[in-house]
Amino acid sequence: MTDAPPTLQRTPLFDYHRRHGGHMVPFAGWEMPLYYTSILAEHKAVRASSGLFDVSHMGILTVTGGHAAELLGRRTVTNADRIPPGQVRYSFLLEQSGGIVDDLLISRLDAGDALAKTFLVVPNAGRAAEVEEILRQHRGPDTTLRRWNDRVGLLALQGPNARALLEGLFGWDLAPVAFYHLAFFPTGPASHGAKGQLGLEFPTELDGHILVSRTGYTGELGYELFVRRADVDAVAERILAAGAVPAGLGCRDTLRLEKGYLLSGQEFHRDRSPIECAQDRFVEMDHAFVGKAALETQRAEGPKVRLVGISVEAPGAIPRHGTPVRVDGKVVTEATSGGLSPSLNHGIALAFLPPASATPGTKVELEIRGTPVPGEVVRLPFLKAASGRG
Repeated sequence: MTDAPPTLQRTPLFDYHRRHGGHMVPFAGWEMPLYYTSILAEHKAVRASSGLFDVSHMGILTVTGGHAAELLGRRTVTNADRIPPGQVRYSFLLEQSGGIVDDLLISRLDAGDALAKTFLVVPNAGRAAEVEEILRQHRGPDTTLRRWNDRVGLLALQGPNARALLEGLFGWDLAPVAFYHLAFFPTGPASHGAKGQLGLEFPTELDGHILVSRTGYTGELGYELFVRRADVDAVAERILAAGAVPAGLGCRDTLRLEKGYLLSGQEFHRDRSPIECAQDRFVEMDHAFVGKAALETQRAEGPKVRLVGISVEAPGAIPRHGTPVRVDGKVVTEATSGGLSPSLNHGIALAFLPPASATPGTKVELEIRGTPVPGEVVRLPFLKAASGRG
């Protein structure tokens, strides 16, 4: 007798994926589309025009109350008390050792005119339950924590045409929504020319509104749309009808790799700190948080390793997760992520190297299918020029 495999969760767009030919695979406990037509075609569509992703598997939580900011500040590297209304911050939740439990987005939803602040927290799918439990264990009696995946779907429209498509489709004015900001936009007759607003109750007000966040995981101009679960399929179909291409997890990975973005479970799984991951700029040291002492020590002494990009331009040589990396003939590490860059048309990889070998221009060697292949440490991101940020 063997244990039955765990049942995979499905997002509210499962039928949509099937209608559009999604090749479904297990991912972080969910059944998700790897691709619809091909990873390469979808990658190129996002870089050239726009692609639509289902990211409803990500955790969708709210933290509300007089001490909500204190809770988030104590458990992440972000001083949440200083997040202005409407702003989004990229952050990390750490172990006491400084190791990353998860990276996540923290957004402030309230308008700033009430004593209780409301934050939207979006962790990775595979860590959502753990992040929720950690926050729940540390919250005070006046702080409410809720998870909303049963009532909310999440779409990511990414690409240089994203803004024009959404404005043409819904009539919104997205110009005031700056990079890493968000606002509620109406979906009814009042949507024409709407500039968005804050302070609406989430997710109740999604019955008549969409929460639009100018964020993403591709390096392109893009928006993430929090939609009422009952409406998300219809909204996705309208966006496709307006010209977007359905895009799956496969190109989401190649797009993020070209920009050097971290992937939970590959670049970190409690064993690397934000400093080792070269994410120092996102760590706010002006407040007390779990793991701060460990990061202070790393800053003072210097990290023992540093995440770098490695360019592999030999024809046909494609590094993968786990590819051995040699410096001066000795294996010193393995690639945490790797693949073919469709935009650059050669291999790229991420890896942790000792500081002495982490300088751009350093020559390394990768063992690909048993053959040594030359590589070079390069400054991230691999793809320097994109149409926008998102």
